[in-house]
Parts: sequence; C-alpha cells; structure tokens
Amino acid sequence: MTILFLQLESGAAGDMLAAAMLGLVPDPEASLARLRSLVPPGIELTLRDGLRGGLAGNLFGVTANGQTECSADDHGHGHGHDHDHDHDHDHGHHHASLADVRAHILALPLEERVRENALAVFDSIAKAESKAHGRPVDQIHFHEVGTLDAIADVICVCALVAELAPDRIVATPPNVGGGTVRCAHGVLPVPAPATAYLLEGLPWHGDDPSTGELLTPTGAALLRHFVAHWGPQPAARWLRTGIGLGHRDTPGRSNAVRAFVGDALPSPAAQPFPGGPNGRVAELLCNLDDMTGEALGRACERLRAVPGVLDAALSPLQMKKNRPGHLLRVLATPESADAAAAAILRETSTFGVRRADLARYELDRRFEERPAPGGSRAVRWKRGTGYGVDKAKPEFESMFE
Repeated sequence: MTILFLQLESGAAGDMLAAAMLGLVPDPEASLARLRSLVPPGIELTLRDGLRGGLAGNLFGVTANGQTECSADDHGHGHGHDHDHDHDHDHGHHHASLADVRAHILALPLEERVRENALAVFDSIAKAESKAHGRPVDQIHFHEVGTLDAIADVICVCALVAELAPDRIVATPPNVGGGTVRCAHGVLPVPAPATAYLLEGLPWHGDDPSTGELLTPTGAALLRHFVAHWGPQPAARWLRTGIGLGHRDTPGRSNAVRAFVGDALPSPAAQPFPGGPNGRVAELLCNLDDMTGEALGRACERLRAVPGVLDAALSPLQMKKNRPGHLLRVLATPESADAAAAAILRETSTFGVRRADLARYELDRRFEERPAPGGSRAVRWKRGTGYGVDKAKPEFESMFE
C-alpha cells in the first residue's frame, strides 16, 4: 500500500502542496509540462530551487495574465496567496462567482477524477466563505487574479495526487499560524474565518501571535478533501521526499511543506489490531416520545448537515407511561460534539442530551472511480484499508446516475 505523508508544521498553501508533490514524481519537468497543458489560458507555471530557513526545496510559481496574487493586492499573506474572499465593494478588480469558477474548470482538458476533485475543493471553499460572510453560496465572489491563481493551484494538486495515486494520504495536524491577517474585509484573527470553517472537525494547532497566517483557505480545502488520516508519520519504507517552499522567507522558520511517499510496512500477522483503536468518536443520545415521524426525519437531516457529525440514527423504544418513542443516536467527532449537542437541543423536543466519548477502530477511507460493466461510464467506489483489511463497495447512488 502506497502512503503519501505530509508534514504541516509551517502550515500549507496550494502552491506549497504542489511544489512538494513535484518533488515526489519521477520526472518533475515532464510533470510540470503536463500541468501547463491543464491550467487555464493566461496562466504561467514555474518551478525553481529555493531556500527557506536553511531548508532547500521547490518554489512553485503561478502567474495569471502577468500578475501574481500578492502583487495584485499586496496583502502580504504568508505564502504569497490571497484568500478567495467575497468582496463587498468594488476595489477596482474583476470578480468571479462560483459558477464562473466551475465553468473554468469544466472547460479544461482534465481527467474526470481530477475535474471532480477540483470542483469539490472549490465547492467547499465557497460554502466556507458563505458561512463566513453570511451570504448564499451563489452570491460569493472571488477576486479574479486570486481565482485564476487558486484554480491553477487546485488543478495542479489534484493532478499530482492522481499521478502519484497513493492508497492513503496521512498528514500531521496543520499549524494555522497566529495573530492576525489582512484581507479585503480588514484585519481578521488567524485562522481566517473561511479557513476556520474548512477546519471544522479536523485537528489543528496555532502558533505565536507574531507568526501571521500559515494556512490559507485553498490549502485547508485541499487538505480537507484529500487527507484520510491525521497523525504522526506512519511506519513505511519511504522512497522519495519532496519539499515545497512558501513565498515568504520567515527568519527562524523553514516555511515549507515536507512530503514523503513510500510503501506501508506490513502489520505483524499475530496482531490483528496493531496499535489498538486509531480514532475517537462522541456518541450523543436522547429519548424522544413527542415528535412526529415527519419532524424526526427532518431533525435527522439537519443533524447530518452539522459539520463534524458522522451519522444520526433512530431506534424504537418503549418509554415511560407505555408511550412508544425513539432513541436518537448521533455520532460526531469529539471536536464537534458541543455543536452537535446544541443542534440536537435546537432541532428536537428533548431537554437533555447524554454524551459518551468512545475509542473507535476505523479503516482509512478513500473514493475511487471504476468502470461500470460494459465500460460505458464510471462508478464511484468507497474503499477501506487498515488492520489487515482491504475492501471496497460501490456507492449506491453512483450506480444509478
């Protein structure tokens, strides 16, 4: 099993992730040439050697119509990238909607899995910006230069992941930085609002207030989409190392993403569950005897939409006074348990919620496209690996699309 491992002690941006992965491919120049054929017209991609905090690595450059995002707005972000912000006023720049971004991506000559991943990443960014600014997703607009820059970053990372084709992607919890960041809406605390929403349910940590922003929304969206497991470096036979540098040279810090690709070491046959549970989950329970079936179904739908909620299910109960009722069971990440409990209290008639924190054995999960019988189209499969298990099943909806 091939593992891609990312060290994120200096955060991440889209260009840093692309630069790190270009250090893992067998022929970086050939891969870069292929990437140039995939990005929108007017985009120029460069790859050069650099040094950050005494660490040598790759600097990945994106120029959109002769401009870089940092030169266009001079926001001074940590990696030379502006966020994909919704703008309240015209600052003399052209703006692009999510529909414009999707049209850009749909027009590019991409493999279907690369296209789907790129669209999913931008959908998550737009939803996070929608929450951050209190506007519908279709009213979110992106700065034009920043949009082309971000499209290039996202396309390149998605294409490089497809080229490397790891069975599992593991990463350390990212360092978001500290202090404040200046954006189109003024000075905001780190992590920026959209980044914070993209990190809901995921592990992360901050840094000294003087650090500034280390994790951009584009970087957070890519990590959220691709990383299957968060934690320390797993045991593997590491074959190649890639180092992607940020565009800010910070004294005393190696502003870089380090990436490793290798083959996982086999688990001892005598230990069916090596290392014990590999995850945690919060179980939230309440008994309900005064809600209709329609109201219960609606509540479950809303609870499943809460970030960090893994599932919501109902079981029949015989309650006091011989009333038929239901046990509502919600599973959530521990970090999201408080928000999930608040949602239960808001969406149901209960006056109290019970919580239990449980250890969990979970397979590393990823999705892959496989040809349908006859080869007429692709079907989305869910694959789980770990604990000596490797199994897959087709997604039900995908079989009938």
